[in-house]
Amino acid sequence: MQSDARSDWDERIALRSDESRAVELPDLDPPEWVTAVGGVGQVTVDWSPVPGAVGYVILRGLDDSSLEPVDHHSGDLLSVPSPPYVDTTGTPGTTYRYAVASVPEVTVHGRPGGSVGATPLVASANVPGIRLTVDAVAEGIELHRPWVPMIGSERLSQLLCKELSGGREIGAELEEALRRMHDELGVRTVRAHAIFHDDTRIYTEVGGEAAYDFTVVDAIYDKLLGLGLRPVVELGFMPRDLASDPSKTVFEYGAIISPPKSYERWHDLVRALVAHLVERYGLDEVLAWDFEVWNEANLEVFWSGTKAEWMHLYDVTAAAVKSVDERLAVGGPSSAAAGWVDDLLAHAAASGAPVDFVTTHTYGSPPLDVRASLERHGFGEARILWTEWGVTPRHFNPINDAVFSGVFLLRGMRSAAGRVDALAYWVASDHFEELGRPPRFLHGGFGLQTVGGLAKPRFHAMTLLDRLGPAELPVTFEGDGGGSLVEAWASRDRDRIAVLVWNLTLDQSKSAGAAELTREITLSFPGVDPTWQATATWLTPGEGSADGSGDGSGDGSGDLVAEAAALGVGDWPTDEQLVQLAERNLLRADVLEREGDEFTLSLAMPSAVLVEFRPGRG
Repeated sequence: MQSDARSDWDERIALRSDESRAVELPDLDPPEWVTAVGGVGQVTVDWSPVPGAVGYVILRGLDDSSLEPVDHHSGDLLSVPSPPYVDTTGTPGTTYRYAVASVPEVTVHGRPGGSVGATPLVASANVPGIRLTVDAVAEGIELHRPWVPMIGSERLSQLLCKELSGGREIGAELEEALRRMHDELGVRTVRAHAIFHDDTRIYTEVGGEAAYDFTVVDAIYDKLLGLGLRPVVELGFMPRDLASDPSKTVFEYGAIISPPKSYERWHDLVRALVAHLVERYGLDEVLAWDFEVWNEANLEVFWSGTKAEWMHLYDVTAAAVKSVDERLAVGGPSSAAAGWVDDLLAHAAASGAPVDFVTTHTYGSPPLDVRASLERHGFGEARILWTEWGVTPRHFNPINDAVFSGVFLLRGMRSAAGRVDALAYWVASDHFEELGRPPRFLHGGFGLQTVGGLAKPRFHAMTLLDRLGPAELPVTFEGDGGGSLVEAWASRDRDRIAVLVWNLTLDQSKSAGAAELTREITLSFPGVDPTWQATATWLTPGEGSADGSGDGSGDGSGDLVAEAAALGVGDWPTDEQLVQLAERNLLRADVLEREGDEFTLSLAMPSAVLVEFRPGRG
């Protein structure tokens, strides 16, 4: 039976809280040129970048009078940050018109330019080929790693929880999941909700006077720092005794979303917390922390006040943080779907409130390029932190357990590299109970790791990213979908070449796979020592299991759903099955036979392969 919190969430998650706007947005021109090229099962749309755009909307129709935004079924934003865009939602053999509009802010887009025609081709018996050439002798540039700075988590008070979920102790397993993020992937910080929730007992009023108790917060942060991780301190939600309307809540655990009854007391609470953290952990340590104001106030489900009230909350909160030390970092708007960024920056430019970093969220698409908004309002030096990002905003969605979501993670991280300071996947572990505790082992939870601590495909994808070297190498593509459907990220160490190649469309209606999107990939590495040995490590779905419904009959690699199905796992695995799953849930590695400087691989959609060259016998 669905909980009241989940029903409320489903009804209100898409409702914006307040879309009144005082800031004037630029009227952006469309791209100067647009091209659309049809291939088997896909059309690749490319265009010229537009100064001031945070993203672009691709429109399609049978003619110019029927142009509508292409829906890749993400359940969130349809705009994308940059070209190209691969459209796999059309009917093969049908000719479409494509146009592109510039996006100055996510709730609006400009006028589209002239349209161009293209036809997705019907598949034949011949699998299309793509040639991928890695310049292995290039000097290279620094390879940016946007997954390292931050990961998302269930509220951190759960680190202290002794209760069981799926027969496993919640706090101990959440701690181990976070430890693994740090130790295996180098993640540095954790962003989570609800440090002011009443389960931390941080604020009460006694006889009408405010009283602070930091005992629980100290236990939480002591444990986190003991793992080698730092917190991103999301300042929210509202303590009951400070709330103007305690009846306004979200989530199963009743987080209060109302404005404070006294902004002065809110200021004093924030200041008291920050001062206490500095006293306990030292100023040098806390100067490395980020203080984020609230969570997704632009959604009705997270903020019962107005936009103006939240802007006032931001001013008061930022002033409280800075009153402890001006060098402490504060930012926001921590918004859903990249909203309110321009609103906050325009407000702060007028009010003088500091914005050391901008935070926002999106799901189902690569993060937009909000640098344009920062530069437009004079905050070009502010950092950009996407404190939530993932394949879907929906809880209990089978796509979260599928290989598609792992390959999606690769595409998003590659897109974000070099233009954001952090891209935090939401979240580390399936020990996550915003809308109730996990009802079964593979329930479509947000976690990169299951209850029981097994890696899902998204965690496997992180491990492949972690194996890239420090120097990024140039890659060129030729062929049907090269550089759009099929992408790559190449790197070099002192004695290793590593290139990660994946095949993915953003079109979630094809998350279970699409045979017509399979490509034969010829990888060329001119200049690599012929005695070096090549290996391939695969992330691929088991046959029929990419959408969580298969029987595990294929030879997938890293597909936990397929492995669980093959073992006949029910709602929860037995202890014996959990051990078997841990032994089987590994990425397959093969030695590749080279033909000169190149070799050919078949790459289905969705799937990925990491090819590595090391000194050895050819």
